[in-house]
Amino acid sequence: MDTDDLWAAIDDQRRRTADLLDTLTPTQWEQESLCQGWTVRDVAAHLTLQQQHLTDALRFVVHHPSLLRSGSLNRAIHQSAKLQARLPTAEIIARIRASTGSRRHNSFVTERETLTDILVHGQDNAVPLGLELTMPTAASAEAATRVWETRGTWLARVFRTLPLEGCRLTATDMDWSVGRGLEVAGPVGALLLLLTGRTALADQLTGPVPVR
Repeated sequence: MDTDDLWAAIDDQRRRTADLLDTLTPTQWEQESLCQGWTVRDVAAHLTLQQQHLTDALRFVVHHPSLLRSGSLNRAIHQSAKLQARLPTAEIIARIRASTGSRRHNSFVTERETLTDILVHGQDNAVPLGLELTMPTAASAEAATRVWETRGTWLARVFRTLPLEGCRLTATDMDWSVGRGLEVAGPVGALLLLLTGRTALADQLTGPVPVR
């Protein structure tokens, strides 16, 4: 995918995600997501922080100095989401919608991380609620390839690591595969979730799916 296609995919998924959030009840907003310790509200609030340049991040820390005591990247991300989750529900949805059309992304990452974020976190909310949120195959494959290529880097630290060495991941809904070894096959969206440490769609996969 070229840059224009990437941002079009991000915008489409932002719209779908905002539309889904618009349908949720107050009870659903407080339900646990696929991210351990994160509610649906926390995950949605995190998606309003996809456009933080360095100055924006520093300003956020100045307003919330407790972030300096987080101790790790993942704890800082979680805490920032909790703080942002104090926003009214309507404002969280509005901020996700307002990001459509913007090509800003967080400092030190690429637009491919932004794509991965909106695709995976949308499922973090939809799956435990039993709701359908479409993940286009081309966008999912682009994100899955990026996650595979950045394994072992600092970018991978935000994901739970599953033992995928010795596996070949093969999509059954498009021409896409990575890795070598025993085949794990299924929809590319389910493989993207697996690559990011989520086994909630393991029932859609065949082969030696790691579940720890």
